[in-house]
Amino acid sequence: MPRKAQTASVADADAAPGGAAAVDRALSLLAAFRPGDRALPLAELAGRARLYKSTALRLLASLEHGAFVVRQDDGRYALGPAIARLHGIYAAASSLEDTVMPVLRALVERTGESAAFHVRRDQPGGGWVRLCLLRVDSPQLLRDHVRAGDLLPADRGAGARVLQAFGPQTDSAPPQDAELLAQVRAQGWCALIGDRTPELAGISAPVLRSDGSLAGALTLTMPTQRYAEEPIAAVVEAARSLGPLLRG
Repeated sequence: MPRKAQTASVADADAAPGGAAAVDRALSLLAAFRPGDRALPLAELAGRARLYKSTALRLLASLEHGAFVVRQDDGRYALGPAIARLHGIYAAASSLEDTVMPVLRALVERTGESAAFHVRRDQPGGGWVRLCLLRVDSPQLLRDHVRAGDLLPADRGAGARVLQAFGPQTDSAPPQDAELLAQVRAQGWCALIGDRTPELAGISAPVLRSDGSLAGALTLTMPTQRYAEEPIAAVVEAARSLGPLLRG
C-alpha cells in the first residue's frame, strides 16, 4: 500500500476546490522557487513542497516536457523558457500595453509593416533571450508570424543587435559582431536583411528611458523584398518618443 504522508503537502493543505490534485502539486513545485534561486536539487524542491521525492520527480518530468522547468547537467532544476513566454503574455495585458501599443499601432499604420517591442529576459542558467513582449501585425498577407510571448535568438535579428549594443556592456560578443554592434551604438539604430532568417529584414532602435537605461528595442519587420531605408527615420522617432514614457 502507498505510504500516507504524516504532514499534508503544500498543495493538499490549500487545494483548489474542485481542482485536480496533480495540477495543484505541480504548481506547488513551481511556487517553491524563491527570489535568488537559480537552480534547486530534487530533494530541496520536494522538501519545500512537502512531497515525496518520487512524486516530485514524476511531476517535474511533466513540467520539463512543457519547458516549465529545465533539468541541468548536475541534476538540479531551474525555471524554463515557458515561464518567460507566459510572463510576456501577462505583461502584454498589463499597464505597459497602454503605453507601448499605441506607438506600435501608429508605426504599423505609417509603414504598413509589423512592429514589435522586444526586451531582454535573463535565463535561469545564465545568459539571456529576446522576448517579443508586444506586437502589432502588418495588415499585409505576406509577413512574419512571430507572436507576443515568443522567445527569439539573442544574437540574430535587428532587435537582438540593438539589445546587444545598448544592453550591459559586460556581454561578450564574438569578434565578427563587435564591429556591427559598435556601428549600431554610433548611429542609434540597426537595419539588417536576412540576419535571423533569409526571408526577413528588420529595422530596430533602442527605447531608452529618461535616465538613459535600456527599456527595450522597437522593431519593424518585413519580407526582404519589401525592405527599404525610408522607415528607419520613423522607427527611430517612435523609439525616442516612447522612451521617456517608460519607467524602470
